[in-house]
Amino acid sequence: MLQLKVGIHLPSLRLPLAKGIALAAKLGADAVEIDARGQLRPSELSQTALRQMRKMLDDYRLRVCAVSFRTRRGYDVADELDARVDGTKAAMQMAAALGAAVVVNHVGQIPAEPKGNEWNLLVQVLSDLGRHGHHVGAFLAAQTGVTSGEDLERLIAALPEGTMGVDLDPGQLVANGHSPIDAVERLGRDVMHVRATDAAREAGRSRGMEVPLGRGSVDFPALLGGLEECGYRGYFTIERETADPELEIGRAVKFLRSL
Repeated sequence: MLQLKVGIHLPSLRLPLAKGIALAAKLGADAVEIDARGQLRPSELSQTALRQMRKMLDDYRLRVCAVSFRTRRGYDVADELDARVDGTKAAMQMAAALGAAVVVNHVGQIPAEPKGNEWNLLVQVLSDLGRHGHHVGAFLAAQTGVTSGEDLERLIAALPEGTMGVDLDPGQLVANGHSPIDAVERLGRDVMHVRATDAAREAGRSRGMEVPLGRGSVDFPALLGGLEECGYRGYFTIERETADPELEIGRAVKFLRSL
């Protein structure tokens, strides 16, 4: 049976880092996701700060399920690419130091055909990040959502085995007109992290809207069943944009526990 481990995306709580960790523990989470761009930058994580962070997490009996490093551009854009790659590598080292194996970011626009300069650049950069991941012990997990399961499947197949994982975001998949179940069928063996999100689409709207867990179109029992068949043993991390994060995220924790 799939063991459901609950994480909370700390920026969703809209609190300073230490207070967010305390609230995540109070809400019943098993782990937290830390933002490496806005909350705790790799350059700020000295050995002293690392020891303090580990102690705080231990005191609250929490782990770090993932580190997010979301950039404005993907790895398919040459402009300022070196800085994005260096930043991603630093986030991977930070994640490993905190005991997490996952760094989340989007990869950029995946070309429709596996050829051309943009495709070659994307494969080259992701392969380099994969080698770094094997060296430090933490890997890039590409976000789904705007990117469909089919596109990511094609890209992963072009990379050396074990280069990159998947951050499965069912709510964003629904919002963009994609099927989360189809994504699991295509990407299940490569899923490293699952985002506990939900969304609903209305007739006449080009894009769906985020809704509380269990209120949208994501079939969570079927999703969990598909992930279990693929051997997924990672976290389900709640991320919400809401005016009352403590209330809504608390309800989301209870919903996941009820599954």
